[in-house]
Amino acid sequence: MTDDRSAFRAALPDGGRLLGLDVGTRTVGMALCDAQWMIATAAETIERRKFSKDLERIKAVVALQYVVGFVVGLPLNLDGSQSKQTQAAKSFAQNLRPVGLPILLWDERWSTQAVTRDLIAADVSRKRRSQVVDQMAAAYILQGAIDGLAALE
Repeated sequence: MTDDRSAFRAALPDGGRLLGLDVGTRTVGMALCDAQWMIATAAETIERRKFSKDLERIKAVVALQYVVGFVVGLPLNLDGSQSKQTQAAKSFAQNLRPVGLPILLWDERWSTQAVTRDLIAADVSRKRRSQVVDQMAAAYILQGAIDGLAALE
């Protein structure tokens, strides 16, 4: 588990899908990118239950989608300091380690706000926004990470 893009990239095979996770207290938004790390797309939102149930669903997605690494959103305060939510996201990421895939922690400040703004601008209903905002935030986080990985090349 690292926040260093270079170390994460070195731990990955060439190509393969990445799974982005926006970890909240009640839900986990998931997004996937293509095998060439060009485009991130929203996948699904899972309701948080016990971690073992959350992990079971994540493992199923990893197997079905040939995922080679995780990008976990790290909710820092605006000044870059850590909060309770930061620690919760780190703990969640730490608990993913038994899956055996590299994990990148990615600064997710403003992701949910940016996605919500876009959804409002697209005139998406409040009910529909609540259904998709977490998975779209995960896609926003994952897109930032894959853009950051592309900058290394």
